[in-house]
Amino acid sequence: MLSTVLICVIIFSLIFEFINGFHDTANAIATSVYTRALTAKNAIIMAAVMNFIGALVSEKVALTISKGLVDIKLEQYVILAALIGAIIWNLITWILGIPSSSSHALIGGLLGATIVFTASTEHVIWTGVLHKVVIPLFSSPVVGFLVGFILMTTLFNIFQNWSQNHVNKVFLKLQILSAALVAYSHGNNDAQKTMGIITLALISGGVLNSTSGVPLWVKISCAITMALGTSIGGWKIMKTMGNSVTKLQPANGFAAQTASALVIEAASFIGAPVSTTQVITTSIMGVGSAKRFSAVKWGIAQNIVVAWIVTLPITMILGGFIVFIFQLFI
Repeated sequence: MLSTVLICVIIFSLIFEFINGFHDTANAIATSVYTRALTAKNAIIMAAVMNFIGALVSEKVALTISKGLVDIKLEQYVILAALIGAIIWNLITWILGIPSSSSHALIGGLLGATIVFTASTEHVIWTGVLHKVVIPLFSSPVVGFLVGFILMTTLFNIFQNWSQNHVNKVFLKLQILSAALVAYSHGNNDAQKTMGIITLALISGGVLNSTSGVPLWVKISCAITMALGTSIGGWKIMKTMGNSVTKLQPANGFAAQTASALVIEAASFIGAPVSTTQVITTSIMGVGSAKRFSAVKWGIAQNIVVAWIVTLPITMILGGFIVFIFQLFI
């Protein structure tokens, strides 16, 4: 039988997943909407469906979250504190229209909550944090930039003798495919993080043993919740992602989305919980830079990068602080 606190953990996990859906909707569809490859309504429907499909495909990232970051059996309120910290940060960045990382918000909350709960850093698996979080945190945006730059440069060379109208017609259609691929990869990577948190809670609550995989009901619940969140949309962040970083044409949007999907899928294959926000944003920067470096609005890009850097430490503080508050009453 599930305890009251465990039920609260599951509820807050799904709340986080829902917020993740509307917070990160822009990742998959912003460029398609701003290049008019898709209407906002059709883009959101497509993204919701592909998020759902992607969320059911794998569980490697979920296992990283549930077993690869801490080596101690956590109390349920600790996991709850991690979720609340991540939710608070996601809502703050959503209100401000900053495309921060939901992934690192969740991981930061979990690490900070664990450290305060144990009054030690010894139960954090730092090698796991280094290889599965820190290295991807810095490498995946760089790879996204490079793949976007290379792909856009290649397209420039291939289609340099085509008229702009002809190029636009071709890539307006291709961009629908690339948007679907990004939405799929977003579900495949991002939805699994919440699956991992629920699985961690079920293990610590004695409902699952440590060798169990992710239960099917957890996968389906997270997939449905993310799809519902995606159907709401994240218009403030979409504006930042879609056209504020650099001016996009259909070919640019296709290149950015394709580059993003390739990098995210590679990360999901090795079980690395990367930030889809970071990868997509730097892919857009790389695509813009292929035309000329001045085409990228580096001031806006700098603000986004600052948000990436501070997300992990801020959510560690939030998660730890909320555990401290809980301990005053428990």
